[in-house]
Amino acid sequence: MTTTLITGPTGGLGRSATMAMAEHPERQRPDLLLVGRLGNALSAVAAEARAAGATVREVGCDLANLADVRAAAETVKELLKSGVVGPLSGLIANAGLSVADTRSASADGYELTFAVNYLAHAQLIGDLLDSFATPARIVLVGSNTYYANWVRRLMTVPAAEWRDPLELAKPAGPEVKPTLRAAGVAYSNSKLAILYYAHELQRRVPEGINVAVFEPGFMPGTGLGRQQGPGVQRVARLIQRLPIPGIASPVKSGPALASVALDKRWAHLRGGAFVLIDQERDVMPIANDPDRERRLWVATAELLRSTTRADS
Repeated sequence: MTTTLITGPTGGLGRSATMAMAEHPERQRPDLLLVGRLGNALSAVAAEARAAGATVREVGCDLANLADVRAAAETVKELLKSGVVGPLSGLIANAGLSVADTRSASADGYELTFAVNYLAHAQLIGDLLDSFATPARIVLVGSNTYYANWVRRLMTVPAAEWRDPLELAKPAGPEVKPTLRAAGVAYSNSKLAILYYAHELQRRVPEGINVAVFEPGFMPGTGLGRQQGPGVQRVARLIQRLPIPGIASPVKSGPALASVALDKRWAHLRGGAFVLIDQERDVMPIANDPDRERRLWVATAELLRSTTRADS
């Protein structure tokens, strides 16, 4: 029996994926490490997964605090070393948020969207790279919001506006008024960072670890949609009822995410391959940029090192 770790398992896509893994056929069912804030929500999904037959361990972690992420990685290592759970063969970087105010900062002083969606997962994955038993899969949850199409334009969801990662990590200044557009750009930048990171990560991981990016489909009315006003919410509900390709829900996309992490069908995925629900897709040209990817890797190391020094 092997183990799969998932962040953000308590709601929406993460909860649906967790339960799909817990309900996998017994011979294919992994032990589960659920990484999230300790509390009733985490306890509830853990209990539900155990009732479905899975071996489950809860790992408390506030992803907005990199010291907490490092401590969670140490807890995971201890669980693996003790044999309480099987060897680590999968990691699903699912947790994410979109804040309404880009002046919001993480515990480490970084813009909160970039900190949680990207930096926390880079820290966790980096800390656990030597703990994987191959073959292994790392699946990062991305989003097509990094570029604009007509649906996202209708929903006023802006595309990414890439800048140097050290700039992306800075919260907006106190003089900057919060806007929905600025919040959306921050979210899209964080998801473009995930694509760049996935490509560079694959170049650097040990042989036998495959990296992929999963797009759950555009889910208006959830996630980004909750930051929008009533008018946009009404449009979102209308779009949800229309048979538009790419419109999805956690009920549909959660099992698809579990499948990408576990099933033989997806064992070939590597290099940051991009899966939209259940179809492998090419990304837009902007999402393949080796220069940006190398720069992101170097800048990420700098950002993470600075918080490690601050802890010591």
